[in-house]
Amino acid sequence: MLHDRVLVRTDGPEGDRRSTGGILIPATAELSKRCAWAEVVAVGQNVRAIEPGDRVLYDPEDRAEVEVRGQLYILLRERDVHAVAAERVGDIEGSTGLYL
Repeated sequence: MLHDRVLVRTDGPEGDRRSTGGILIPATAELSKRCAWAEVVAVGQNVRAIEPGDRVLYDPEDRAEVEVRGQLYILLRERDVHAVAAERVGDIEGSTGLYL
């Protein structure tokens, strides 16, 4: 990874989904405009607040997809990350484990 780039893997499949009531929602249905969580796989040398293994909150519309060895990843800039959830942040007394 170069500069301020962050490579992440999404949590779940992006195909058809099911609602909590069991209704099948097709992949073509438009999602609401909300952020999504993903796991960090690699970071560039200029990334300061994120480490591999952290979970990050990002806007799915501000992403670039890349396929590496048949696996689909998302490439982000550090400035496009809205929050970081990590065990190392939660070690501080009274902390929630989120770095906003």
